Amino acid sequence: MAARGERFIVAAVRLLMPRRHDARIGRQAARYWSASDGDQSWDSNSHWRHGIGDEAFAEVGRDHLEIYQRFARALEVDTPTTIIEWGAGGGANAVAFAPHVERFISADISPDNLAECFRQVQAVCNTPVDTLLIDLADPNAAADGLRHACDLFLCLYVIELTTGVDAVRTILRIAQRVLRPGGMAFVQVKYHTSDGRTRGRIGWAYARNLALNTTFTIEEFWRLAGECGLEPQLVTLVPRNRLDSRYAYYALTKPVSGMEPQ
Repeated sequence: MAARGERFIVAAVRLLMPRRHDARIGRQAARYWSASDGDQSWDSNSHWRHGIGDEAFAEVGRDHLEIYQRFARALEVDTPTTIIEWGAGGGANAVAFAPHVERFISADISPDNLAECFRQVQAVCNTPVDTLLIDLADPNAAADGLRHACDLFLCLYVIELTTGVDAVRTILRIAQRVLRPGGMAFVQVKYHTSDGRTRGRIGWAYARNLALNTTFTIEEFWRLAGECGLEPQLVTLVPRNRLDSRYAYYALTKPVSGMEPQ
């Protein structure tokens, strides 16, 4: 009887530990990204202009726009009029994409990032910018009212900063929900290889592993996107750029018809 009781306790601990672990990592991520507190490394990690420098800031947006345009031409998708960027940071992508559309929606966990992104876009174009504050405890709430409202969903230099596969699955399902049928999600992940040192390191110290928290193989993310109701179409790899290494960029489209994923 005692042995049976011990087995029950061990099983209960195993069930609870992942939940406690996930909750702790989530709190660490929320604390880290909520505000800059004047930290230069935070400004750099959020890709603010003064954090990474004018040249790198321009390069980030330019390179991403070029990759997206190659995807769009290959897939013959419609020119977007409304873009949402999930995890906009300091606006490096927004300043490249916003001048080409009628409406830009900036979503981020940090009020400081939202304000800086808005400021950067307003400095380069007259495109209206809406800002959405993401609560990591309920990220779906930020997308309320946007069902089928967007032509393009951007999520760049974000996935590797998330707190695991469940968080990524939530982002992909949000993309599926806000995109109109036929719209595209342009998403970047950090890929890992057979070298164990390149794998994600979700653990107790979120900030220590910042840009290497959540990684995927190319196939793993391709399959996950499909499970979330998006159709993987194209992928291109950037083994290294001035910021880091092992970037994979995906073109994911929302089916024109079909059942919505649960």
